Amino acid sequence: MEEKVLIVEGTSDRKRVKAVLDEPVDIICTYGTLSDEKLETLILPIEDHDVYILVDADHAGESLRKQLKRELPNATHLYTQKGYGQVETTPLDYLTQILRGYFHVKEIK
Repeated sequence: MEEKVLIVEGTSDRKRVKAVLDEPVDIICTYGTLSDEKLETLILPIEDHDVYILVDADHAGESLRKQLKRELPNATHLYTQKGYGQVETTPLDYLTQILRGYFHVKEIK
């Protein structure tokens, strides 16, 4: 079975996503835009995994997404709404909807 990897921007995003996931997922934080060296270090170990990208709906998130699209063309891109802006401020029920279908998620009551 392929290992799933989810790429987010920061630790607050990782914490938010972990709150709704109901399976072990390797969550990698980029801490913003990446240099080519950092990008290579990040990508090499995960090239054979199922990679998902969930970044903020802002300028920094979009440029990071473009960068990751070039390097990981087979990755699945997940999006939060522009109105929520950041993954860490996305309501848990909406985050659950975004991730459902790709990951096992907890039922939010």
